[in-house]
Amino acid sequence: MTGPSPILGVNLLPGIRLRTPVVLAAGTAAYVDEVAEVMDPAWLGAVTTKSITPEPRAGNPAVRMAPTPDGMLNAIGLANCGAVTFAEDHGPRVAGSAAKVIGSVAGSSVTEYAAVTRMFAAVGHLAAVELNVSCPNVQSGRSFGDEPGPLGELVEACAGVSGGLPVFVKLPPVVTTATWRDIVSLASAALDAGAAGLTVANTIPAMAINVDTGEPVLTNVTGGLSGPAVHAVAVRLVHRVYRGVARERGAPIIGTGGVMNWKDAAEMILAGATAVGVGTATFADVRAPERIARGLGRWVARRGVASIAELTGAVKDGS
Repeated sequence: MTGPSPILGVNLLPGIRLRTPVVLAAGTAAYVDEVAEVMDPAWLGAVTTKSITPEPRAGNPAVRMAPTPDGMLNAIGLANCGAVTFAEDHGPRVAGSAAKVIGSVAGSSVTEYAAVTRMFAAVGHLAAVELNVSCPNVQSGRSFGDEPGPLGELVEACAGVSGGLPVFVKLPPVVTTATWRDIVSLASAALDAGAAGLTVANTIPAMAINVDTGEPVLTNVTGGLSGPAVHAVAVRLVHRVYRGVARERGAPIIGTGGVMNWKDAAEMILAGATAVGVGTATFADVRAPERIARGLGRWVARRGVASIAELTGAVKDGS
């Protein structure tokens, strides 16, 4: 079976070449290379680890996942093995991963985020780290995604201990404070503080109720909505961040949100994404990333360009 065409290759950053723009989103592909058991990783540009915290987390109690008519609710609560176990049990496999690996970082304080970032730097061979400041299912860390001041302080601290690893920031689609509601300003603050790129965006806070029992479907009451229901929202956010700050700064965007097929991925790229995060689609079809990458290859060939990178931000919106 042939692998991806060279026209799908993108430079996420100088020196970080992805075979395809398809990136598995944090929390959907275990830790490093487990996805190779169910699909050909040659079709992936990168895999993002589960969000790692300094100490192990059991996450929220069940029920913590539920389908919706147009997607999925989850309130996993950042369940993970912790930094020490990741370094010892999973870190050694990073160097041999067929796809680039991005380390997702979570915590409740600047100190905790910095500690995990330092761990990833020590593991070595990662392409980048991604600061998860936007998980809607935990209180810790979420405040960093609400205000540009705290976000800038966090990014500066983590960039200072990353050992040269580029820092991406996973921004929230909405904020929980009444004082700041502009994703472009948050993106600008992150880049000003030393972020090399941005992931736009995380799941949207949402809720479902069992009408027979009158109780919330999720034990956590609310969760993060992902899947087709959020795709158009995410495309708009990518477009805003790209035109508002990322294009001028030369900062790459990993566009994430409801990418279920190649057309969804193509929309993200036209809106301004360099790479495309895929998550919920893998729960419906574990080989969805390969299917998406193949479809993108055919799309690029039809567009008659030499590389998919030429189509980043190419939407004809008059600006």
